[in-house]
Amino acid sequence: MYLTVDIQEAGYAGDSNVLKDIRFSVGAGELVGLIGPNGAGKSSTIKSILGILHHANGRVEVSDYAYIPERPIFYDRLTLWEHIDFLLSTLEVDEEEFKLEAKRLLDFFQLSQRIHHYPENFSKGMQQKVMLILAFLKKPDLYIIDEPFMGLDPNATKKLLELITKEKQRGAGILMSTHVLDTAEKICDRFVLISNGKLVVQGKLDEVQEDSGLREGSLFDCFDALMERDHHVG
Repeated sequence: MYLTVDIQEAGYAGDSNVLKDIRFSVGAGELVGLIGPNGAGKSSTIKSILGILHHANGRVEVSDYAYIPERPIFYDRLTLWEHIDFLLSTLEVDEEEFKLEAKRLLDFFQLSQRIHHYPENFSKGMQQKVMLILAFLKKPDLYIIDEPFMGLDPNATKKLLELITKEKQRGAGILMSTHVLDTAEKICDRFVLISNGKLVVQGKLDEVQEDSGLREGSLFDCFDALMERDHHVG
């Protein structure tokens, strides 16, 4: 497994625990969708995996990964190409092959004309594309992607899904947090549904359907039914 999560409880300084009994894994060539309503604990779960949620009890085992945050983060006063060059300096890879792949991805996302510009000044969609390029250049075992479709137009979304498919075929594991349930239903191998800081259900779509009582239901319908049930139980 490229990711094994066993969080007994976790929270922030001075607060009560926001996560409790979160357990799941991501294997090679597998895309797992982390879904749940706003405030459910998805971001806190990702922070626990990244080791930046310090008040946590449990165990997380994670392979070499690339993290794509919901809000793009860049170094001040570094151009797009300087970001790529800096990434290269941190990796033990063939420089010529790396730069060829970088140029291919820049063409793919139509950013070749922007390599000497500052990403901090780009639109949200363009910034998201830069984060994707940097992540896919790293070629990690595992991708941790937080709301990847935010700010992407339909064409860029299609291109992202192409790259995800290729990386799965390469054997990478992917954990993807998303609100876009119709897309998640089409592309994810399994789902981890979190609500109120705890695991509601996990499994393939047919398992989620069975657990929700909607044997033919869409992921959205199952999600809605499970949230309603969780609200009454809570």
